Amino acid sequence: MKAPPTGKLARSGVAGLALAQAGVARIGRQARKITLGAQAQAGAQDKFEADLGRIMFRALNQLKGTALKVSQLLSAHADFLPAGVRAELAKGNYQVTPLNRALVHKVFRSEFGQAPEHLFATFDAQACAAASLGQVHYATLADGTAVAVKVQYPGIGSSINSDLRMLRSMLETLGPATGMMPPPALVDQMMAEVAHKLGEELDYEHEAGQLAWFRARVTLPGVVIPQPFPAQSSKRVLTMARLDGLHLDQWLATKPDQGARNHAGQLLLDWFFHSLFELGRVHADPHPGNFLFMPDGRLGLLDFGCTKEITPGFLAILSGAWNALLHGGSAQDVRLAYVALGVISKELGQEQFERELLPAMMPIVNWQLEPFRVSPFDFAHRSPVPVPDKDGAATLARFSSGMHPDLPYFDRAYMGIMHMLAAIGAQVVTQNRWIERTVTKD
Repeated sequence: MKAPPTGKLARSGVAGLALAQAGVARIGRQARKITLGAQAQAGAQDKFEADLGRIMFRALNQLKGTALKVSQLLSAHADFLPAGVRAELAKGNYQVTPLNRALVHKVFRSEFGQAPEHLFATFDAQACAAASLGQVHYATLADGTAVAVKVQYPGIGSSINSDLRMLRSMLETLGPATGMMPPPALVDQMMAEVAHKLGEELDYEHEAGQLAWFRARVTLPGVVIPQPFPAQSSKRVLTMARLDGLHLDQWLATKPDQGARNHAGQLLLDWFFHSLFELGRVHADPHPGNFLFMPDGRLGLLDFGCTKEITPGFLAILSGAWNALLHGGSAQDVRLAYVALGVISKELGQEQFERELLPAMMPIVNWQLEPFRVSPFDFAHRSPVPVPDKDGAATLARFSSGMHPDLPYFDRAYMGIMHMLAAIGAQVVTQNRWIERTVTKD
């Protein structure tokens, strides 16, 4: 593939074409609704969702960088998007068109002053995987060590700000046109998150440091973190030990039995709690493309470009709030915990909190706590994420005063793990010493 368009006009043109194509698809759907019966209309709606997802992914794949990061976020977290749209956008996790050999050599000459074939004993010019910010090539070091080499796309850093403005416009335009896109407030939240994390993710030396940090501290059996090789790494190239395994969809396609599903699911949940409470730092980009299910049953972790230190104070508040909700703690304890998290103002009185805000909060709170009410929990029967109705959303917005700086990263890591556990359909022991519950299955 040729390099992503870097000029503002060229990148805006890609988005404009996508909007036009989405409009044509919408007109076609409206025309079919007139002539089709109810059952056929349902099939036509599924096709429209998939078509819209393909249109968006095609544009985001061309732009890469910031744009493709939004594809990953939408597919992983925006549960109100139709399944057909999310399935297409999920390709941004690991099904991205790679760059050609000449552009890869350009990056290496810029970073090391030589071609990759001179830096490694062997280097496969064909990328084995491609994602939003870079692509991965297999290689070997002089001593025969098999490695994976992540190469950043040229020009990614120069387009961040213009991409954020363009993507906000694209999503806001698609919203009224289809009734299927995120509301403006959520678009703004996504853009802010992307802008913050890209600064770290674009620095591969930072990621190499995070790999080394986690490798030195993780003690959880069954979890594998690849070793970085600093001598063959730079700000735009990251070399690490190669891990052999399958991404989630590939692994599920092998039809693993329930025992294998339970084992993988237990590793995922144990990793989440180990990193959160033992290490005090989370792997904050937990989409399926960043996990490898290895042949020997171990779990490989990839892409440590976005991690977040979680403060002990936040963990104490979170654990206290969830335990109060699980064990019938007082509504006052719950209100004080959410005040401490910065979610609501301390000026909100207890009576008003219980009468107005708590009922609006409880659907999502109950969904969060569902796996911890019974252990083991069968994630094949995980409830869908509740979407607030108009009145509930208005109530939450009216009383919201912000959030603890650790909360978005916790939410993202938690939601990502929950989505993967549901996809696996694992039966997992959820009981742990940090988040307790009152019922344990025999």
